[in-house]
Amino acid sequence: MGLWHLKTGQFSMSSFLDADYAGYRVDRKSTSGTCQFLGNCLVSWSFKKQNSVALSIAKAEYVVAGACCAQVLWMKHTLLDYDLHYDYIKIFYDNTSTIHMTKNANQHSKTKHIEIRYHFLRDHFKKGDIDIDYVSTNFQLTDIFTKPLDYNRFSFICGELNVCVMDS
Repeated sequence: MGLWHLKTGQFSMSSFLDADYAGYRVDRKSTSGTCQFLGNCLVSWSFKKQNSVALSIAKAEYVVAGACCAQVLWMKHTLLDYDLHYDYIKIFYDNTSTIHMTKNANQHSKTKHIEIRYHFLRDHFKKGDIDIDYVSTNFQLTDIFTKPLDYNRFSFICGELNVCVMDS
């Protein structure tokens, strides 16, 4: 397998993220997945089991959103060395609750138990560093990192990530 990078004029930065709440059956920890693109080229991805058991779906989803934001900000500042400036980075997510928690500055019952360190996502949204938008679950590319998929779904996501089988 390998990554296929096409030469294009577009060089925008975007990211996708997802979490599988309590998906690991042994200790009920959630799995987080993110992937980052420059234009249509996959340049960074990660998936890992979260460090602690999330008390709610909201916390599991918000934790991965915070981790994705940190990765995107690191990439944004690294690209400044190459004189590439981005006002905001698009983050695509299929969880509307997390999107609303990020865009809504009011504290409410869904977020009162989430540790303060994860609220920096909201802070960077307000600063204009990131923009978080909804993407349909059908186009959620990080499903490949967080859950088992059937052959058709797996093949579709591999194509969208520009992952191809290399002949030896």
